[in-house]
Amino acid sequence: MAEGDAQKLQLMQELEIEMMADMYNRLTTACHKKCIPPVYNDAEIAKGEAVCIDRCVAKFLDIHERIGKKLGQLSMQDEQLLKK
Repeated sequence: MAEGDAQKLQLMQELEIEMMADMYNRLTTACHKKCIPPVYNDAEIAKGEAVCIDRCVAKFLDIHERIGKKLGQLSMQDEQLLKK
């Protein structure tokens, strides 16, 4: 593998890690705001809070996947239009 290709691969990997970290941070912030009250009454997460967090994370990841697929489709359409 050429050194330029290795650098591109490393840059892509670093970008992927940065994007995943950003998604994780946005997910935890959004679900924490939605599911955990600002004043903690117990040291442990209550059952209702846990259920809310599970649903919030599932919805967040589902939407993230849908958006990713749609952006991929749009990108492929753009590439096809550029080839014409």
